[in-house]
Amino acid sequence: MKTAAFLYPWDVVGDPDAAARLADLGVQQVTLASAYHSTRALTPRHPGRRIVTAEHAAVLYPPDYGRWAGRGLHPYPQSWVPGDDPYAEAAEALAGAGLTVHSWVVLAHNSRMGAEHPDTSVVNAYGDRYPWAPCIAQPAVHAYLVDLAAEAAVRPGAVGTDLESCGWYGFAHLHAHDKTSGVALGDAAQYLMSLCFCADCRAGYAGQGLDPDELRAAVRRALEPVWAAPGSAETGWSGVEKLLGAGLAGATRQWREQVARGLQEAAVAAVRQAAQDPDFQVLLHADPASYRVGANVGVDPAHILSTADGVVLPCTGPDAAREAVLGPFAGLSGVLAANFNVVTGMGGSPGTLERDVAHARSLGATELRLYHAGLASGPDLDAVGDALSRIGR
Repeated sequence: MKTAAFLYPWDVVGDPDAAARLADLGVQQVTLASAYHSTRALTPRHPGRRIVTAEHAAVLYPPDYGRWAGRGLHPYPQSWVPGDDPYAEAAEALAGAGLTVHSWVVLAHNSRMGAEHPDTSVVNAYGDRYPWAPCIAQPAVHAYLVDLAAEAAVRPGAVGTDLESCGWYGFAHLHAHDKTSGVALGDAAQYLMSLCFCADCRAGYAGQGLDPDELRAAVRRALEPVWAAPGSAETGWSGVEKLLGAGLAGATRQWREQVARGLQEAAVAAVRQAAQDPDFQVLLHADPASYRVGANVGVDPAHILSTADGVVLPCTGPDAAREAVLGPFAGLSGVLAANFNVVTGMGGSPGTLERDVAHARSLGATELRLYHAGLASGPDLDAVGDALSRIGR
């Protein structure tokens, strides 16, 4: 079972032992960030640093200024990793240790874009903007994301790519100093809080036969019980229908699925065109509930596997969580990469990895992803290496 670990270029650049340490862990591949959102990351094994602060969403390679010249939306270069092309430097070191490399491309998650171009952001039913969440229905955002996917995915040394956030982003963000947990929102309320009411989305709802102003008012009415009695938070699509009504809910979902599919199809096609290699693998971080938003975008399983080569699915947690994400892909052809968090301090469970992987394989998983080799503690990596040695037998 092919196993890949996620990594940042700064985990490798400046650490001559990093690539060999990853190879010794027992993985065959590294999924290496080439375009990533803002973050503050620990580097527990790096010989020269312990903290990297990525101040804004950026590409970790020199962007093609000819591609982006004169465009309002463009990728931002990074300044926190030394060197002209930290992605290429890290990829070369990893390849030298016998590891294959996938690029890791975060798309519709960019707070700096939202700060500098606020009109590109998702606008909720209350008129609040989400600067971290570009609205993918806007033509300029769509064009930017498609071109970014092509450029950031096809980097020197990469034999494939994992595209994250290739769809709708929304309310949930894990923002710095987040203060949003005072009211526990079920995923039904999360969906309603993620509906966008920018000009393009308003036009899209109108195309579905809805009055955008009436829909906005309906969403706000539907959320009133959530603010009044948080313990009654609804879950699942049936919860969305209960809050908003089946007709309105279905029309919003149809519009959003149409937009997301268009982005996914265009992004995958652009990556393949840029790669000019039929063996270049394109996977999407995904969730089989198409109304879901975030890093693992909601998809229709049959559609996404007819578009991309496969999916990366969140599989950390109890058996039921794995069954919920892997089950809908049963019988379909494509790569099903089970993604496990192996950082105990971030909710991972490296000690149960062998058992959890066996369960995922029984549900059809064909590959394994480990999040995140650079962030994990020494004991966590020891547990992972021990599990992989047994899984490989």
